Amino acid sequence: MRGAGKPILFIAPAGGAGDVYQPVAKILSDEYKVITYDRRANARSTMNYPDRFEIRQQSRDALAVLKACGEETAIIAGNSSGAVIALDMAAAFPGAVRAAIIHEAPLPSVLPGEEAEKWRLFFKSCYDLAIKKGASRGATRFYFGVELPAIRLMAATLKVLKYERLEKPTCSVERISSKKGAEFLILNELLPITGYEPDFGALAANGTLIYIGCGKYGLNKNAWYARAAQIMVKRLSCGFVEFPGHHGEFMGNPAPWAMTVRETVHKIGW
Repeated sequence: MRGAGKPILFIAPAGGAGDVYQPVAKILSDEYKVITYDRRANARSTMNYPDRFEIRQQSRDALAVLKACGEETAIIAGNSSGAVIALDMAAAFPGAVRAAIIHEAPLPSVLPGEEAEKWRLFFKSCYDLAIKKGASRGATRFYFGVELPAIRLMAATLKVLKYERLEKPTCSVERISSKKGAEFLILNELLPITGYEPDFGALAANGTLIYIGCGKYGLNKNAWYARAAQIMVKRLSCGFVEFPGHHGEFMGNPAPWAMTVRETVHKIGW
């Protein structure tokens, strides 16, 4: 937890480490109570029962974290896998979600039939390769085949890792190895996340405020996840937010990304 004021809970993307939001959290903590955490079986969190990846369990975990921080409701924000979990949380636990900011959720299920099937098969091929040749091979296929700027993402990740070292987090719990992290992502998380089908009926019925976001890079490239974002905006009749930069911009260039979050939250009156 950083700062004071009304709470914003950030749900981590693939890799599950809350520290990727540290630079953004530090910026927003001048006005808000910013909560980050390591997701189940990632970074410094253990895998407790159930010992398989379930999106609804991830939503329950996020709810438990929120309550453990003394809050009943918050703005819920997530990038990538974290965006899918935030969307599920909005459907399942609307009372805890003042509004959800969904940044580049990897949801091919909302695309038209043939394109949805193309991406389903791609993600399945990453999983199958990991089973046959090891998680690192599957992760490499995923990383370079998903229409993201791989080199810029690597640079942003290195930048946030440097930031983490300089900040010297007080938590002394040892992280899981990068090898185990890659195995969990490709073998446990990848297919449930990319195969998730949003409950549009529940989201419409409970009236939770949803803001679907996409970075300028994806929009300019007309990437599949940008088209998915625009389809979700139409289906939910909700707000759209254009974020600066690419999928991992919040790690490498946090100030403008945090400003976009702040402006969106201000619109909500939070």
